[in-house]
Amino acid sequence: MAVWDLSVSVEELGAEAPPLKISVTSDLHIGGVILKVVEKTQISKDWSDHALWWEQKQQWLLKPAWTLDKCGIHADARLCLTPQHKPLQLIMPNGVTLRLRACFSSPVFRTVMGICKLLNMRHPEELSLLRPAEEKKKKKQKDEEEVFDITSAPLPTGSIVKLANGMPAFFTESPQMENVYKMLSVSQPALPPETIAKMYRPTSKVDKAQVNSRWLDSSRSLLQQGLKENDKLFLRFKYYSFHDLTPQFDAVRLTQLYEQAKWAILLEEIECTEEEMMLFAALQYHIGKVSTTEQLVASCPAMDDLDSALQCLEVKMEAETSADDMLETMTAPELHDYLKIFRPKKQTLKKYKQFWFTFKDTSISYYKSKEESCKEPIQQMNLKGCEVAPDVSVAGQKFCIRLLIPEPEGMNEVYLRCDNEQQYSKWMAACRLASKGKTLADASFSSEVQSIQSFLAMQRTTPGSKAVQSDDSINTHSLVSPRYQKKYKPKQLTPRILEAYQNVAQLSLTDALLKFLQIWQALPDFGISYFVVSRFKGCRKDEVMGIANNRLIRIDMNVEEVVKTWRYNTMRQWNVNWDIKQVAIEFNGNVNIAFSCVTADCKIVHEYIGGYIFMSTRNREQNDTLNEELFHKLTGGHDAI
Repeated sequence: MAVWDLSVSVEELGAEAPPLKISVTSDLHIGGVILKVVEKTQISKDWSDHALWWEQKQQWLLKPAWTLDKCGIHADARLCLTPQHKPLQLIMPNGVTLRLRACFSSPVFRTVMGICKLLNMRHPEELSLLRPAEEKKKKKQKDEEEVFDITSAPLPTGSIVKLANGMPAFFTESPQMENVYKMLSVSQPALPPETIAKMYRPTSKVDKAQVNSRWLDSSRSLLQQGLKENDKLFLRFKYYSFHDLTPQFDAVRLTQLYEQAKWAILLEEIECTEEEMMLFAALQYHIGKVSTTEQLVASCPAMDDLDSALQCLEVKMEAETSADDMLETMTAPELHDYLKIFRPKKQTLKKYKQFWFTFKDTSISYYKSKEESCKEPIQQMNLKGCEVAPDVSVAGQKFCIRLLIPEPEGMNEVYLRCDNEQQYSKWMAACRLASKGKTLADASFSSEVQSIQSFLAMQRTTPGSKAVQSDDSINTHSLVSPRYQKKYKPKQLTPRILEAYQNVAQLSLTDALLKFLQIWQALPDFGISYFVVSRFKGCRKDEVMGIANNRLIRIDMNVEEVVKTWRYNTMRQWNVNWDIKQVAIEFNGNVNIAFSCVTADCKIVHEYIGGYIFMSTRNREQNDTLNEELFHKLTGGHDAI
C-alpha cells in the first residue's frame, strides 16, 4: 500500500501555525490519523473531545473505525483537529446572555438537547437556535451586555440531571452560579419604556416572515452552518406545542416561555385587544411583585410519589367511567339557542339578524325560529378546519365569535353574536372543539367553557371597588406595547391596569404565569409562523403562508386576510423538490398545493411541518424518551441522518 502525506492543522497550535504533515496509507483509520497527529504535537492533554473536520467538504469525520479510503480522503484534503465542544454565547428569551460549551459536531437538534439538559429544561424538541439579525458595528460597541460564563459546567451525560435544592448540582457550587440559575428561573424586572421603544417591532406579516428565515437547520451541525467559537445565537421556543408543562419540574422552562410570550406581546408580534393588553399588563405587574417573595415549586421525592399515586388513581377512574363515556358519546349533547348572525359583504354596515341555532357534532345549523327547527335549515355550516377568533368587549357587553369556514372557492366569513357571557362561553368552546374535529361529547368541552369564563371574569371590572388605588411604583409604559404607550399617558394607564390587577392579585406566582400563558395561547394569532411564498397554483403574486401546530394558513399579503386553511389531519403526504426548492402537499379529496419559499429556505418550512407532526406523536407515557430518529425522518429531508 502506497504511503502519502496528509496535511492536518491543529487548533491548539494556533491559527498561524503551519499544518502538520503525517505519513499515512489509504487503509489507515480515522482514529489512527488522530493518534499520529496527537503524537506529533507533543502536547500532553486530554484529547478525547477532539475530532477531525474536513474543510473542503464541510463535514466532520466522526467514525474512528472508517479508513481514509472509505471516507474518500486523498492527499489534497485539508483536515483540522478541533474540539467538538466550544464556547457559544446564548441569548435566552428573558434577555440573559450565557456563555456555555455547546456541541459543534452533532446535529443542532442534539446540541439543543445538550444545552437544555445543562439548564434543566425538559422537552428540548420544542426549542431551537436562531441567528441574530445583522447589526451595525457601532451599536455593538455601544451596548456591551453582561455575559454570564458557565463554560466550566460539566458536559451533561445520561438522561437524568443531578439536582440539589431543585437546581442542577453544578449551579449550587458557588453563589455566583446560583444567582445565574435564579436569573433563568425567576422573571426579570421590566425594562424602561425607552429601551422597549428602541427594540425592533415587526409591522406586518411580511416583517414577521423575515424572522423565520434565521432558524438553524436541525439536521446539520453548528460548524457546518458557518458558526464559530463565541458566536451569538438565540435560544427560542420554535414549536408552539407545549407538552406536559409541570411547574414543579419546569421552573426554567416555564419562566423562559413566559418571557418569550411577554416579549411577543410587548413588541406586537401577536395581536391582542386593548382589554387583553390591560390584563397582560396586570399579570406582568403581579408576576413582577410576587417574584421577589415567591419561587416556583421545586421537585421533591415525596411530591413525585404523590404525583405517581394520583396518576394511577386518575387512570383507574378513567377506566371506571369509560362505560358512562360510551353512553354519553352515543347520545352526543347538542346546543340550542337564539343567536344573531352577520355575514360581512363589501361596503355594508354590520347588521345582525336573529335566528334559532343548533350545534350538533361539528356543525352549526340555523332556522327562522324554534318552531321551524324540525324543517330543513336555512343553512348548515361544518366548522371542521375553520378559524375561530373572539370579538369580545366585556366592558361594552359585546360577545361575538368570528368564524372563517373553508369552502372550495375560499373562506366564508361569519360573525355570531351572543347575548351574555354564559351563552358565549358555551358556543365559543363548541366552535373551538369543532374546528379541531371534536364534538360536544369530548371530555375537554367543560374545561374549555370554564377556561373561557375565567378569562372573561378577569377582564370584568368591579365597580365601586375601593381597592383600586394609585401606585407610584407601577411603571405602566413598561407593561404595555408601544402602541398603547403612544395612545395613553401613564396617569390614564395606571388606574386601568390596577383595575385589571384586582382580578389577579390573589394568584400565586405559578398560577399567574400559567394564566398569562393560557390567555396568550387563546389569542387568535397564537403560534403562527409566517413565510412569504410564491408560485401558488393559479396565483402569480407572492402570498403569506402561516404554519401553526395543527394547520397551514394561506394569507393574502395585501389585506392580510385568511384565504384558505388546511389541517394536518387531512394531509396525505408532503415532499420537497430540492432542485427547484418547491414544497408540494397532498390533502384528502384530491386537493394538491405547491409553493416556493421567498423569505426562507424551503428546508425551514419542511422542518416546521415535519416538526409539528412529530410533536403530535408525543404522549404522556413517553415524555422522558425522545425519538430522535423519527424527528430527523420527518424534518431532515434529503439531509436526514
